[in-house]
Amino acid sequence: MRKLTTLDNGLRIVTHHMPAFESVTFGVWNNVGSRDEHEEINGIAHFLEHMAFKGTKTKSAKEIAEKVDNVGGFMNAFTSEETTAYFVKLLEQNLQVGIDVISDILQNSTFESTELEKERGVILQEIGMYLDDPSEMVGDYWQRTAFPNQPIGRLIIGKKEIIKSIEREKIVNFMRNNYHPTKMIVSAAGKINHEKFVEQITNSMTNLPQGKIKERIKASYQGGEYREVKELEQIHLVLGFKGLDYYDSDYYALNIYSAIMGAGMSSRLFQEIREKRGLVYSIHASSRSFYDTGTFQIIAGTGEKQIKELLPVLCEELLNAPKNLTEQEIEKSKTQLKSATLMSTESTMANAAIAVHQIFTKGKLINIEETIEKIQNVTKSSIEKVANKLLTSRPTIASIGPIQNLETLDKVQNRLN
Repeated sequence: MRKLTTLDNGLRIVTHHMPAFESVTFGVWNNVGSRDEHEEINGIAHFLEHMAFKGTKTKSAKEIAEKVDNVGGFMNAFTSEETTAYFVKLLEQNLQVGIDVISDILQNSTFESTELEKERGVILQEIGMYLDDPSEMVGDYWQRTAFPNQPIGRLIIGKKEIIKSIEREKIVNFMRNNYHPTKMIVSAAGKINHEKFVEQITNSMTNLPQGKIKERIKASYQGGEYREVKELEQIHLVLGFKGLDYYDSDYYALNIYSAIMGAGMSSRLFQEIREKRGLVYSIHASSRSFYDTGTFQIIAGTGEKQIKELLPVLCEELLNAPKNLTEQEIEKSKTQLKSATLMSTESTMANAAIAVHQIFTKGKLINIEETIEKIQNVTKSSIEKVANKLLTSRPTIASIGPIQNLETLDKVQNRLN
């Protein structure tokens, strides 16, 4: 059973009671991420998240860690383009410990200089690891090329030169100016009593930051090409297009189309390009949605000799897909999506996050039966429509490796017209 309460200050509290569990996952999701940064402080939302458990007015970083460790709990945080979350997982009888920790870091973090410099070093190492991984880099370069000179196109972790120069005061001000109760959702899933939890949160979160309510810069998909010649064993390639936002009526149709094209070893792209032609080592399709835009990508790993043939075959598959979809593959992909949706409800963390996502994007909780029904009701014609719509946007191509034989963007676009 799920319940939602909104406090007088605008803070929303949602719970999902899962009677078979002894544990509870609890966290605070903030509708703040890298999309809320100016270019000169790119990476600051992620930096702030790193500082979350590094000391408050009453506890050191070690004391915060011991408080959760001593009850066998687990705590973590993450940052995305649109969200920053701080969460703990522990046994139900120790829930107040988690509430105390999360409330403390949101209301009393000190960003002490010694801890800040430690985390600056950790983030710089994280950036270094990222730069050493072309399979990670190529996706971010694709995003930057698709959305140039926009917050949504910048790296969540930031650039080395910016992270090196970010001052403590800027981190304090970012939290003070961007965190606000109306932009936060407190979510818990597992063995949880809603009324008691609301009382605990009301008593603990009395001094939350009161930042400004600001509109984000709307995303503007542009398309383009990023090429990096690099001596590697494999070429890392992403070909993609403008997708759909959360609110589009064809949202589920796109997800089903993405599954048809590149979800699993029986998908179209895997069968045609990997199994039949042997042109890639790996290939899959992916769609992502944001509040105002979306993306559809095909991600592949291929060799220097195969790249010349790969893009023409990919283009042919994208052109043919809307013309020859079968009821069998549509039903298979619907089953995949429905199964993934149902299986996600078996995790306390997933349930806590799903509730937050629904409230942030739809403004309300949505029953899983309604989601399953929407998936099932997707028609062949709506999938054909969305498949054709993707190709009306300018493609974006990002590639890293021995790419001398890779076709240009203009040539790819001509193939798709």
